[in-house]
Amino acid sequence: MSKIRVSKLKSFTGHRDCIYTLERSSEPSLFFSGAGDGLVAKWNLSDSEDGQLIAQLPNSVYALHFYGPENQLIIGQNFEGIHLIDLTVNKEIKSLKLGKHAIFDMRSYGHMLFAGTGDGTVFVIDLSSWQILKQLRNAEKSARSIAVNPKQGEVAVAYSDNRIRIYDLDTFALKYVVEAHNNSVFTIKYSPDFRYLLSGSRDAHLKIWDTAKNYQLADDIVAHMYAINNIDFSPNEKYFVTCSMDKSIKVWEAESFKLLKVIDKSRHAGHGTSVNKLLWTDYNNLLLSASDDRSISVWDINVNL
Repeated sequence: MSKIRVSKLKSFTGHRDCIYTLERSSEPSLFFSGAGDGLVAKWNLSDSEDGQLIAQLPNSVYALHFYGPENQLIIGQNFEGIHLIDLTVNKEIKSLKLGKHAIFDMRSYGHMLFAGTGDGTVFVIDLSSWQILKQLRNAEKSARSIAVNPKQGEVAVAYSDNRIRIYDLDTFALKYVVEAHNNSVFTIKYSPDFRYLLSGSRDAHLKIWDTAKNYQLADDIVAHMYAINNIDFSPNEKYFVTCSMDKSIKVWEAESFKLLKVIDKSRHAGHGTSVNKLLWTDYNNLLLSASDDRSISVWDINVNL
């Protein structure tokens, strides 16, 4: 049985409000954060100094997306739209209005960007022409999380109407409607082999959906005490983590879905408020967590088999 040792290495501070999102970059040691203060910052895991300011916006930032082919960062600004930052020169080069609602998540596939908003719309944007290709309107409540499955040509969207909708990646046709949870679905993530779709909800349940069986329920786990905010997999794909409004982070075995470790304030000097986002990096296998407490914690996850 695997034994996991967890140690907190440091915290990054500087945001003046709750931190809602973390995003990767082209370099394993660098990552981005966005918060309720409208600030977007770049941090270096190999450096303990302050972060670098990338953008300062007047509204909260819930969503960031790194677009690797062009070394660009896409920022979702609540109630305004998206901003395209050229990271080579750290300058905004384009923006696009997407209604007057919060932008909760963004994912890209090829030249397409999918952006989920607070009125339930999923915008499909051509990153080459920077134009809206399609608006998917199949719900009246927020589109909270997006996951792309290129293996089966599908894109999954989690909504606050308790459902997950699966769309065709080429035609954008609605393929399945999954009656997923008893409350808002806050986060979804495909397993690295795309065999399963994992979902976390405000109902505190972690559910596993079998993609080969039209998203039939494979497992239902009461994973946390309160809402599950985010899910991420380890670089070696053997583990995944969940975080929650209950202030904890939990480490799970990916193959068996067994709970291996609980990271919290009392045992590991964890966060004292809701943990909103996780990012398990390739840089020394370090795990990052962002919280309402305005800090980003850096965790060393050591697995002994």
